[in-house]
Amino acid sequence: MSGRIVVGYTATEAGEDAVALGARLAAASGSSLDVVVVLPGEDRSVITPPDASYDRYLNEQATAWLQEATASIPDAVATSTSVRYADSFAEGLVAAAEEFGASHIVVGAANGGLRGRHRLGSVATELLHSSHVPVALAPEGSRRIEPATGVTRITAAIGTRPGADALLDEATSLAADTGAELRLLSLVTVDLPASVDTGVIRIAGAAHADQVLAQARAGLPGNGDTEVIVGRGDSIEDAVTHLSWEPGEVAIVGSSRLAQPRRLFLGSTAAKMLHELPVPMIVVPRTRAAEGESR
Repeated sequence: MSGRIVVGYTATEAGEDAVALGARLAAASGSSLDVVVVLPGEDRSVITPPDASYDRYLNEQATAWLQEATASIPDAVATSTSVRYADSFAEGLVAAAEEFGASHIVVGAANGGLRGRHRLGSVATELLHSSHVPVALAPEGSRRIEPATGVTRITAAIGTRPGADALLDEATSLAADTGAELRLLSLVTVDLPASVDTGVIRIAGAAHADQVLAQARAGLPGNGDTEVIVGRGDSIEDAVTHLSWEPGEVAIVGSSRLAQPRRLFLGSTAAKMLHELPVPMIVVPRTRAAEGESR
């Protein structure tokens, strides 16, 4: 990858989780890390009158937070920090990603989430509606995983809806960059209506698994390790809970088919997975809208 990863930092445990995940992704992919704190922009003067001394205090405090945040990042990871100003935290992160040409934005779960699980806060929710680059969501407790764990396996949840190609491209690219194993999760059996005959579901699942495996192998250099599994269960949540997950695993999902091209929106399938996933989730924008596709 050898790119740049932007981490949105707040002086909270969720912020620590984001830095820890960002460091792991950067170390595994050979990317550099940009840890960013976003402070309120000038428009806040409607509520809080400008005060030079207070602004200076905020900037100094944010700089101190950044020093604390980067203390745990391995020396091998090239790291920079910056304090930015924007109307919202998410807006500041998107602007930083555009300026740096970042491959990903990383944020933590909202405070109060269960350990190893996701709970979307306002920043993550806004990012998922506005980011043009993949957003990595660090579940609560990511800060407790040793940096040396790295990225051992990438699981991509592949359905049959628009955006699957972009998702597969991201998964194979990240696997190649990090040297991680690639596991493809076919959700076609869960996507089908409950009224469909069991035999048809089994045949459809096998056919879709073969299709995504062939596509993945075409995009991987050499003979990369690729496994395809078919998600089974009464629901998305049920299928996810029956899978095994490694400490160094990362899950990748696509944004909703309702999202605008090159933008994110967490669809119902990804949202259901998010509540059960014990590992980080990367949400990939739909970047391949068919020409002339009706909106």
